[in-house]
Amino acid sequence: MKLHEYQAKDLLKQQGIPVAEGHVITSPDQAIAAARAIDPTGKGPWVLKAQIHAGGRGKAGGVKLAKSIDEVQTLASQMLGMKLITPQTGPQGKIVHKLYITGDAFYPGPAPIREFYISLTLDRAMGRDVLIASAEGGVEIEEVAATRPDAILKLHINPLMGLMPYQARQVAYKLGLSGEAFKNAVDFLVKLYKAYDSLDASLLEINPMLKTSDDKIIALDAKLEIEDNALPIRHKSLEDWRDIQEEDPLETEAREANLSYVKLDGNVGCMVNGAGLAMATMDIIKLAGGWPANFLDVGGGANVERIAKAFQILLKDPGVKVILINIFGGIVQCDRVAHGILQAYQLIGHIPAPMVVRLQGTNADVAAQILRDSGLPLIPAVELWEAAQKVQEALQRVNA
Repeated sequence: MKLHEYQAKDLLKQQGIPVAEGHVITSPDQAIAAARAIDPTGKGPWVLKAQIHAGGRGKAGGVKLAKSIDEVQTLASQMLGMKLITPQTGPQGKIVHKLYITGDAFYPGPAPIREFYISLTLDRAMGRDVLIASAEGGVEIEEVAATRPDAILKLHINPLMGLMPYQARQVAYKLGLSGEAFKNAVDFLVKLYKAYDSLDASLLEINPMLKTSDDKIIALDAKLEIEDNALPIRHKSLEDWRDIQEEDPLETEAREANLSYVKLDGNVGCMVNGAGLAMATMDIIKLAGGWPANFLDVGGGANVERIAKAFQILLKDPGVKVILINIFGGIVQCDRVAHGILQAYQLIGHIPAPMVVRLQGTNADVAAQILRDSGLPLIPAVELWEAAQKVQEALQRVNA
């Protein structure tokens, strides 16, 4: 689950981590009230930040500086409702529904103020969390990583020990900090890892981490993603923090139906049972020349209604030109899947996309007979490579 900047900062603050505070608003009038709450003198300046689940907001016009109350209102009116297109949103962009207003930490800008990049995530190749740091934080961090990878520091963390103080000191030293700023950075990094670990985060990014003119270390911005599987048991109170407006509607609908669905940008809708089989299916589709439109896992205990719901979700994606059903019947029986396919046709009516069906495992022979007797325009397959090739053939007919 992705969180907005203001939500991430709230959680970090609860962990004792200094953050640049602000107010979230949804209207120009609220923006004025927030600006006055931050600076009762009304002198400013203030920073208005679009709250969307994507990076690169600054370059795309999603971060603006207001130097007067009137400008706060004007900018809020312009930014609320705007479509923000960044490298992470894709060409479709995202609509801005909320703004986060803070004071400007750089104004009037007494030296020395420095920006750093800090993030924590999982290095899957190493099987360990990794702390990534750079003395060159800010909006150009992607360019730094691409052109000067030696400026990026990576430190792997022992999962049994966590981030140790001596490791935090190593990072602070390599970032060029000294004196009071050095000690504050060490404390900041240790607390940051504890927050990352206790929140079951998959990503915690501070860009920038700011050293102020009086050697304080604060999180000027924050990006936080929490592992979905940890929410129902370990962080149930945070489930209400999910911003449905920022998520793909089909992914939201699938989650509510207890289906695991991730929208991709291809043209082959995939319905499978099991994450491993889903990955293998997407790989084989690509190998045959196709492009997966989604990752849809109906799970091991799928019933007829759940399978029919999965079809409805697949067909709501206009990018889906062909559907591949690849089910291995273990816990879920193939005849149950076959009945789900029939029910989907009854509920939806005409299904315009050609459908390749591969059902193997428990009651596969019964399922095959059910589908043959149905008279539906299905394309049967036995082997996975055969199914992928038939998908590609169907795509060629659709595009002809």
